[in-house]
Formats: sequence, C-alpha cells, structure tokens
Amino acid sequence: MKLCRSLLLLAGLLLAVSSSAIAGVDHSDFVKGPFKEGRDVTRQCLECHEKQATDVMKTTHWTFAGTPNHIKGMEKSTKKYGKANMINNFCTTAFNGPDGVVHESCFKCHAGYGWTRTKFDLTDKSRVDCLVCHAQKGNYDRAAAGCDVNMGAMEKGSMDLEKAAKSVAKSTLQNCGYCHFNGGGGDAVKNAGLDSTLLAADKKQDVHMARKEKGGLGMMCQDCHKTKDHSVAGASSQMAHYDSRTSCEDCHSGAKAPHQKSKNAAILAKHTASVACQTCHIPVFNKGQATKMMWNWSDVGKDIKAEEEFDQETFAKRKGSFRWGKNVVPVYAWYNGKIERYMVGDKIKDPSKPVNITKPVGDIKDKTAKIYPYKYFTGTQPMDSKFKYLNTFQQYKELWINFDWEKALVNGAKCTDNCLPYSGKHQFVKTVSYIAAQHEVSPKEDALQCGECHMGGKRMDWKALGYKADPMNVGGRFSGRRK
Repeated sequence: MKLCRSLLLLAGLLLAVSSSAIAGVDHSDFVKGPFKEGRDVTRQCLECHEKQATDVMKTTHWTFAGTPNHIKGMEKSTKKYGKANMINNFCTTAFNGPDGVVHESCFKCHAGYGWTRTKFDLTDKSRVDCLVCHAQKGNYDRAAAGCDVNMGAMEKGSMDLEKAAKSVAKSTLQNCGYCHFNGGGGDAVKNAGLDSTLLAADKKQDVHMARKEKGGLGMMCQDCHKTKDHSVAGASSQMAHYDSRTSCEDCHSGAKAPHQKSKNAAILAKHTASVACQTCHIPVFNKGQATKMMWNWSDVGKDIKAEEEFDQETFAKRKGSFRWGKNVVPVYAWYNGKIERYMVGDKIKDPSKPVNITKPVGDIKDKTAKIYPYKYFTGTQPMDSKFKYLNTFQQYKELWINFDWEKALVNGAKCTDNCLPYSGKHQFVKTVSYIAAQHEVSPKEDALQCGECHMGGKRMDWKALGYKADPMNVGGRFSGRRK
C-alpha cells in the first residue's frame, strides 16, 4: 500500500514539475495530514525525498561541525569544529552543563528535531526538519526550548502543521532569516546588517534583497549563497568551516564588472586590488534596527538600572549589560580568506589584554589580503584563574535562574564532551570579535566617496592598517612609496 501511494505521489510530482518548473511544485495535493509532530511530516517527505534528507545530513546545517579549513594553522586538521564544540562571546557555548543540557535551548536553530542533550542520532533521517527551510504558510514555528515544533502554538491554533507541510516551496528570506536573523539569542543581536527588517527593506537598506516594488532586485539568499545538494556556499567570519565560498565577483565580473561606466573607472580599478567591494558599498550596517555591540557577562546578577538605547534595554539581570548600535560605521581590517579563532581550551597568555575570539588574518604586506568592513563586538566573560582559559559555564537553567557564578561554573564543567575543568577560581577578561559586514549593500549613489577616507576623511585608520599616512599622499602598498 505504501509503495502504491509513493508511486502515485511520484507520478503526480512529475506531472506537476513539467507544468511548474519555475514556480516550484504545489505539494497541497500530495501531503496528507493531520500531523501530531514535526517528525510525522518528515516521514511523509521521505517517501519522495530520501536523497534530499541524505544530502542535508552531509552539510554543516545538520552536523553543526566541519574541518577547520577557515582557520589559519588548522587547515590540515581532521577534527571537526562548529556550534557543537566552539565558543563565542555572545551566549558563549551550546554544549555545557550536565549531559549538555544547554543544547535544549541553543539548538532551536539546528535543522533537525530533538538534539536536546549531548548524544544525538545524526543518522536518523526522520529528525530532519524540512519545514523550517521550506514552509511558506501555517505560521510554522519552533519551540523556544526542546528542539521541536512549537506544540503550544499548535494547541492554541496559531500554528497549522498540515498547512505548513502543504505549503513547502523554495526557501525565502523569511525561511533563512528564521535562524540567521536571530543569531546570538534574538533579532539583530549577532550578525552585522542581517535582521528581520530586511523582509520589508527598501533599496536604501539593501539593493539586493529589497523587493522590486521597493526599488531592489528582489533577490533570495540562495541567489548569492549558491546551493548544491543542500550544501550552501558561504564562509562565516565566526566559524571554523565552510563547504564552499561566495563572493561579489561571482556576479560582478566579466561583462558585468563594476565601474565600467564610471568617470573614475581607472582609479576605482586600482582600489579593487586592496579594497573589498563591501568596504565602499556597505558604508554603515544595521540600518533597520540596532544590533548588539557589547555584552558584559560580568554584570550578571547585579542591580543595574536598565536604560534604553535604540529601543533596546542596556541591562538584563540574567545576561548582563549591553551596548547597541544603529547605522554603525564599520571598523576595517585586512582579510586574506583565513581567520584566527579562539578555540575551547586555548591558553590566554596575557589576561590584561582583550582576547580575540575571531579575527581576520592579513596585513598590508599580504598581497592576497584586502580591506574589509567589520562589526567590532566586545564583551567580558569568565576565565579560569588557574588554567588560564575561558570557562565553559552553564547559563541556561542555571546562571539565568539563580545568578550564581560559582554554581554556573561548576555545572558548566559537568558534561560528557568539550567542557573544561573549573579550578574554583575565576576572573573576567575582555573579549573581542570581528564580525564581517556582508549584507545591507547600499545603492551605488550611496557608496563611499573619496573624501570620506582620503583628504582628511576620518573613516579609515591608515596607520592601524599599516600605512604611514593617507595612501593618497604617501602611495599605495604596491607603489613603493608608503614607507
């Protein structure tokens, strides 16, 4: 019976594909509910799409780890790193606590169901969440904790799982944004210029993603982040691994090369050897709403009066104090395609200096490097006073409830994998991250003008970039005059 049903589904799908190759297949006639849980939907998807599930399970969206081909000095390592075993200076770690209890909260954005503890069956195809990437209707939602669909929303009737399953189609900005807009625990918190306001953006905010009726190109994420067998191109400035890369030149080259009609084409062409496209075309980031620029965990549990900054609170007792920024001017750094990355257990040589969590590699002498724009994110987090490494502390179901750092640090060391011993003494150190500004590309008329960087312009710190002074006066790095 199941085979017959599958053959009928396949025949119907093939017929639908022939008449709807561009719009995508309407699944409303092939998907049959009702469904009690997300895995019920997946089991039905697998009747036709088992290969697609297998493909998903090979990607970092599923494994949350990959070989560290992005990290300088670790390119030959066969050990895999990712969200499952790395640390940052936002929510810090996702695996800490007894039996990795923090997975229950942090893995809401894993592309599967049920990764709530350290052990998880990565071979179980029925756990692949097809809907988070493909549902277009039904108000599909994941629970805040538990790594499953929002059962509360289903019970209230605000989410319709069957309607969501019938509406599957190619991923949209909203599908990708469900997780990528909300990195770091909330909308616009972590990534530079990547938040929910892009769903209604105009051309001024993002010339690529703004809808055509608002003057933009109406592009989807996958137009740049090319996808093959569910493997998505792109290299995060915060992660150890990438499957493949994407760049502006993928579209803007050859007959479509930029600046061809500009009266300053020759000058601009010289800039492209040292200056990334994003540097001139993303003059500010987070135009739609504010992003978090600082997170001091050291203030957890204190009684600090919360103020508002860009409609965001500057303090939460369970998380500490924050600073926010809107229309932020980036900081600039050389990047040659590799990053330096603090990994769990790395010793801190000088606790008096900020610890670089993630930083681009490159300098003025590196001919493969270009100047890129970054969000410069700062914070404080605990370091073990004896072992001199950043602690893995349990924030979820521990620090957030009782504000007790000692208990959070003791419990944070109790897990099967990756957690570090706690000596019993800690201190807080400053941490910094360079987070690439890659989105919210402005229209050409809003690109940087010469005087913003040169002729007294204050945007670039030329000495910090390795120049003696403004290269317009002392010569560029390939001219032989800069020193």
